[in-house]
Amino acid sequence: MNDYSFPTQFRQVYDRAVAAYAAGRKTADTLVSAEDRAFLERNGIGVQAMVDYAEDHNNYGEPGPEQALSIELIRRHHFLHVQNRQPSNRVLDEASLPGKTEAVRGIEWLPRILPKARAKLAGELPPSLMYCCGGDRRFFKAHDIVPAEFLALIAQHERDEPIVAFVAGRSAANIRA
Repeated sequence: MNDYSFPTQFRQVYDRAVAAYAAGRKTADTLVSAEDRAFLERNGIGVQAMVDYAEDHNNYGEPGPEQALSIELIRRHHFLHVQNRQPSNRVLDEASLPGKTEAVRGIEWLPRILPKARAKLAGELPPSLMYCCGGDRRFFKAHDIVPAEFLALIAQHERDEPIVAFVAGRSAANIRA
């Protein structure tokens, strides 16, 4: 595989996963072929992410292949160039996440999505969590933020404050609109 062909190959794996899920193969063990699993692993993408994308694609029609690709391009870059192709051995403890209604600067969900996005970027999400799940998508839509854009901010900033300021600015812009 060369880097230039990654988007095309990702889309092929995505489409096969969506079809497999629709056909009843709905687990990480059954959703993708050994070849597709190897492709995902080489690029730092967990099979569970494809299960989640396929499930939500079949059930809700989103986030869709374009959003999934844009998210996984950010994750892939981090895996290849920051983690030097070494998967993390840590997994986010779901119980450590802030509650869904917790807020910062009056913005609900933001305290929850910050550590969740950091875990996505590092490949540390547990199978029970999805980055860009329904709750995340509601948050992104409410604040007019592209999920990959948010993940890129996470990659750029170690501290939460610049990200909080960005979201607050988007929220204020949405109120004025």
